[in-house]
Amino acid sequence: MVPPYYRSDTAVLYQGDGRELLPVLPPESVDVVVTDPPYGDTSLGSDVPVADWLAPVRPLLRRSGSVWCFGSLRMFMTQAGEFRGWRLAQDVVWEKHNGSSPFADRFRRVHEHAVQLYPADRRWSEVYKHPVTTPDATRRTVRRKQRPAHWGAIGEHRYESHDGGPRLVRSVIRVRSCHGHADHPTQKPLGILTPLIAYSAPPGALVLEPFAGSGSTLVAAKQLGRRAIGIELEERWCEVAAKRLDATVHGDVAGRDGQVIG
Repeated sequence: MVPPYYRSDTAVLYQGDGRELLPVLPPESVDVVVTDPPYGDTSLGSDVPVADWLAPVRPLLRRSGSVWCFGSLRMFMTQAGEFRGWRLAQDVVWEKHNGSSPFADRFRRVHEHAVQLYPADRRWSEVYKHPVTTPDATRRTVRRKQRPAHWGAIGEHRYESHDGGPRLVRSVIRVRSCHGHADHPTQKPLGILTPLIAYSAPPGALVLEPFAGSGSTLVAAKQLGRRAIGIELEERWCEVAAKRLDATVHGDVAGRDGQVIG
């Protein structure tokens, strides 16, 4: 294993190609992978799809582990072969405050997908999950005796919430992008990363990011009290990630690149 570019009590960052470094990491040591691989959707020189990166991830996952992968619908369609042998658990849509499409003859694109996957030979009941809530529910009582036929037979159900009580986070999460202050051209805001990590990794768990970039996943993991391993090919982004990690305080989940749109 190459020496780490950066190491602290909670985070380790390696410089290199993840396809070469992933196989030497300890097997069954990772609780969740949260990654943002190149989509191949832009004119950036570094935005070139990387093949065969998911295969070496699988042996690293614990039995309860899963993968969150960011991407565009175009990426998931064109790189469908990469995801064979994995089951789709759910998808989250990140809605941004600004559009990123250069085309004037299409709908203005203000979203990206985050897709949760787990190995096809495992059951969903084995995968760790901790539903994420927000404290903004409105007081109400809902009684439900029937469900649509396509949901199958579900018995009578009663749900009650209180003002300020918990409400499940919706699958469309509105968070401001890092446009205007990002260190990396495709940097993800902490506000979209933290709920994914909190949902899929218990406190103290190990989070892996094979395409670390400027280190946003590692920073979000540290803020939430999780450990993290990142791999990044370019030294300039390793340096940025190391500085961001040094400036990060455990438990401080606020910040200008984590602002949720009201």
